Amino acid sequence: MTPTQTSFAYLGPAGTYSDEATRAFAARLGIDDPTLVECASFDEVFDCVDRGKCEYGVVAKENSLEGPVTATLDNFAFKSSAVILGEEVVDIHHCLVTHPDARLEDVTTVASHAQGLAQCRRFLLENLPGRATVTTSSTAESARLAAEDAHVAGIANAFAAKLHGACVRARDIEDHCGNQTSFALIGRQGHEPVLSGGERKTSLALFLQADRAGSLNMILSELAYANINLTMIQSRPTKQSLGDYMFFVEFKEDVTSLPVQTALNCLRLKLREVKVLGSYPVV
Repeated sequence: MTPTQTSFAYLGPAGTYSDEATRAFAARLGIDDPTLVECASFDEVFDCVDRGKCEYGVVAKENSLEGPVTATLDNFAFKSSAVILGEEVVDIHHCLVTHPDARLEDVTTVASHAQGLAQCRRFLLENLPGRATVTTSSTAESARLAAEDAHVAGIANAFAAKLHGACVRARDIEDHCGNQTSFALIGRQGHEPVLSGGERKTSLALFLQADRAGSLNMILSELAYANINLTMIQSRPTKQSLGDYMFFVEFKEDVTSLPVQTALNCLRLKLREVKVLGSYPVV
C-alpha cells in the first residue's frame, strides 16, 4: 500500500475499540474518508508506522481497570522510534451479542478478548452461569463469531455487533462503571504536530545507567525541582537481566518549556537514555 496522509493502522478487525478511537482521531484531523489498515497486533501497528506504510497508527496506552498496555510500552521503549502525536479517551461499554435467531438458553460458549471477559465476570456469573469461555483476539472478533453461531455469545461494543450482523442482547454489562481506555495517535519520529490544544502532556521513557539504590528517587527529585507534577509512572523490565528496570513517566507540561528542558538535561547527565515519546494536547 502506498503511504498517504490519510492512512491509519489500527488493531483490527473492524469494530474494535481501536477502530472507534481511530475514527475519532480522523474526525479531529478533519479527515472524512480515512484509509484504515487492519493489523493483527500492536506490534504490527508500530511496524506499519516505522516502515512508512501508514502515516498514522493508533495503539491503546492504558485502561482504567487493567492499567498500562505492556505491548505498547515495550514498543515505545525497545522496538519503535514512533512518537505520540495525540491522545483519545474512549468509554468502554460492553454488550452481550448473539446470533439474531439465538435464544440465551441456546448459548453454550461466551467468547471475547481476555479483558472483555474479565470486565464482565459478574454479569456472566448471574446471567450465563456455567458457560464455557473462549478467548478471542479482539472483542470485534467475538461479535463475528456470535453472528455465525447461535451457540456462541460475544462481548463487544454495539458498533461491532452492527458491523458483523449480531444482535445486542444486553448493554453496559461491564462490572465497573467508568471503564475507559486511552489511545495514542502515533507517527514517525520527526512528524510535525497535527493536533492543536491548550494544555499539553509529555511522555518519557527513562533508562538507568545501572540498577542502584536511590535511582527512582533521583528521577523524581529532578522532576520535583522543576515543579513537574507526574500523572503516571510505570516501571518495565529492560529484558536484559532480572531486576533491571526502566521507567515511563507522563506529566502535563510541554516538552519545550524551560523547566522541563532543564529537568531533562539534568536527567540526561545521570541516566543512560532519556527518550521523549511525545508532547501532545491533553484531552
